[in-house]
Amino acid sequence: MTEAEDRSRHAELAQQINDARFQYYVLDAPDLTDAAFDGLMAELEALEEAHPEFVTPESPSQQVGGGLSATFASVAHLEPMMSLDNAFSTEEVEKWYARLGGPTELLCEVKIDGLALDLVYRNRRLATAATRGDGRFGEDVTANVRTIADIPLMLGEDAPDLVEVRGEVFMTPDAFAALNASLEEAGKARFANPRNSAAGSLRQKDPRVTASRRLRFYCHGIGATSGVAYAEQSDAYDHLRAWGLPVSDHNVVVPDLDAALAHIAAMEPRRHDLEHEMDGIVLKVNDRARQRELGFTSRAPRWAIAFKYPPEEVNTKLLRIEVNTGRTGRVTPYAVMEPVLVAGSTVEMATLHNAHEVARKDVRPGDTVILRKAGDVIPEILGPVLALRPEGLPAWVMPTHCPGCGTELVEQKEGDKDLRCPNTRSCPSQLRERIFHVASRAALDIENLGWQAADALLSAGLVEDEGDLFALTEADLERSEFFRTKAGALNANARKLLANLEGAKTRPWAKFLVALSIRHIGKGVAPDVARAFRSVEALGSASEEELSAVDGIGPTLAASITEWFSVDWHRAIVAKWQAAGCVLADEAPADEAAGPEQTLEGLTVVVTGAVPGHTRDTAQEAIEARGGKAAGSVSKKTSVLVAGESSGSKYAKAESLGVPILDAERFEDLLARGAAALPESR
Repeated sequence: MTEAEDRSRHAELAQQINDARFQYYVLDAPDLTDAAFDGLMAELEALEEAHPEFVTPESPSQQVGGGLSATFASVAHLEPMMSLDNAFSTEEVEKWYARLGGPTELLCEVKIDGLALDLVYRNRRLATAATRGDGRFGEDVTANVRTIADIPLMLGEDAPDLVEVRGEVFMTPDAFAALNASLEEAGKARFANPRNSAAGSLRQKDPRVTASRRLRFYCHGIGATSGVAYAEQSDAYDHLRAWGLPVSDHNVVVPDLDAALAHIAAMEPRRHDLEHEMDGIVLKVNDRARQRELGFTSRAPRWAIAFKYPPEEVNTKLLRIEVNTGRTGRVTPYAVMEPVLVAGSTVEMATLHNAHEVARKDVRPGDTVILRKAGDVIPEILGPVLALRPEGLPAWVMPTHCPGCGTELVEQKEGDKDLRCPNTRSCPSQLRERIFHVASRAALDIENLGWQAADALLSAGLVEDEGDLFALTEADLERSEFFRTKAGALNANARKLLANLEGAKTRPWAKFLVALSIRHIGKGVAPDVARAFRSVEALGSASEEELSAVDGIGPTLAASITEWFSVDWHRAIVAKWQAAGCVLADEAPADEAAGPEQTLEGLTVVVTGAVPGHTRDTAQEAIEARGGKAAGSVSKKTSVLVAGESSGSKYAKAESLGVPILDAERFEDLLARGAAALPESR
């Protein structure tokens, strides 16, 4: 690009950044994600590095915050309230550390995704509270801040006559969910994320509204003071705690960069387990004298940097909304979007659950939407960016007929939010999904029977339903091009499929239970049902009362089981499988010990991370074979957490709840001795 083109692009970027700051800081209605904003700022700074003459006092790179709102009076900060430079890779952190000039002790702080606040105490009493504003002047929100329980109105007796405290106002995930639920019930717009909700709640004209929002606050800095000096940043925080101010317990002091990078890596899996949203780690030189030597740029301290984790919220274009019919007949709308990188993977589709959810979020094809993917969680559309919605964009309308077979959709019961296709026996979409489900790991774990293979079997008329799977022969598969080589012989995948189908005939009865696609029977409850009714005949002949009497089944599942067996073609599937040699039973003589000793009876075990000698499935099977319950998440009811490598957030939650934690190497000891192998609760 020419210099003139660079200058034009710089002006365009400056305008976009200033507009985005106004939306974010003043209106609490951002139209860019943090990642998109960071990308614009990085591009602007690269242009300024190439053209130093572009740098002026008015440039966004030289300014802090997004200006002031006309709603609240202006307050001058006693010391400038600076921003922080960002790092998005370990290489950028290493470059920053190298500029410090030698080995340096660092204070690592969680980067709270909230609203920055400046508190001034005079004679130990809260005098003013102000937002960051432009770094020199902020908005006076003192009346509202007085309603936040975390913020003391009076400091302890040892506090100096003057102290300026910096920190972050935030909302806990539980408080955020409760607030959005109440707003929805009142017919009002929901907040997109906890940061926006905290900012919006702090800027209420009526302090009583702010008080009802359950805001929290943590200190993360100190400005002007009188009569006190601190050798270290961590020492200053200790003083703040002693005076009654809240400081995060997640902050740690580390000796060098390697330890800081290890801490950054260790905290990433916990970013959704804390009492607040956390999008990175702030590194600060702990030595206050060294801080003064390093000084500041025009907008940020040289002695601190914010490492930001990969973004989990991005903006993208919603191209269209389509619907899919699942194996139980439920018709689910899903979003097709412009592909976008979020949380380390490219996403172009996300479920929208049902028509009620589409209407509640008010997302429309053509919208720019906020997409979230937290860790391994399924991508979710949070809502539209209304400021970017094209004028006259029509609302989406749910189809009235099944996209797979054309049958009119119905509610299963009055008031049900889900619509279903009642053509359960022959709807091609439901058939394909049921066959694919039979082959899933939770069911019979049949390799080489994926979605395409299931579609090929149906398209060629080789199966009428899942009942015909185990009767397939080489001659059958030769009739489908999908299973043939160019020469006309069976291909390798077809031969493997036949071998895998044969091997699946003797899977445990609980696996077949999952494969039958009985509503509400998944891999979690199937072992309980299989232990109580040890064959398909015993289960099919049980009454609702007999089923409901079994611990873990309950009336809803009992009704679902009896309803399933009342359908003739369901029973025909069972008969076809049995005729083909499948063993839908797991019986043992009454006088014979049925498998391993029930050492884990009454215990709920959660396994996380790598366990020597086991996959996730075999570990679960080993627990259930000994009478235990294998759970997927840690709760107060968990008896023990077995923690292998890469344990992540479950380890932290178990610690916080006092759940006993056992190293993965002792899993076999737990299986053998049960409760006797448990460590004492913490």
